[in-house]
Amino acid sequence: MEDFNKIPMGLADESMEPKALGIFGMLFNRMTSDMKFVGLFTIIYGALTCLSIIGAVIGIPLIFAGMRIREAADEFTMFQSANDNKALRRAFEKQGRYFNILKILIIVALVLTVIYIIVFISMIGTFLSAMSGGDFS
Repeated sequence: MEDFNKIPMGLADESMEPKALGIFGMLFNRMTSDMKFVGLFTIIYGALTCLSIIGAVIGIPLIFAGMRIREAADEFTMFQSANDNKALRRAFEKQGRYFNILKILIIVALVLTVIYIIVFISMIGTFLSAMSGGDFS
């Protein structure tokens, strides 16, 4: 893994002129801005999902996930500007929490989808049985 401490960031020591960001800096800036956008969109989607009582079960964790990814983006930006290793660690921790929340929501969604399919198939079976008179012999 690349050592983040040896990556030149910030202002040059002698000239105080801004340094060119380079490929890593541009990718880093794009990543943090994408994280902020995804976080904001996740928060908005979670708030809209919370408009129904049943949707609040999914919406509230989405809001928290959006907040975590935005906080992670802020910590990455702090790391980039101050080269603070603690900020980098906090950023990865908050990003990890975001992925854990989404992982749980995906598993719940898959389970609910399977239950929905089973209920739907059983309802169709019941409907077809009632239409044919229930005599399969």
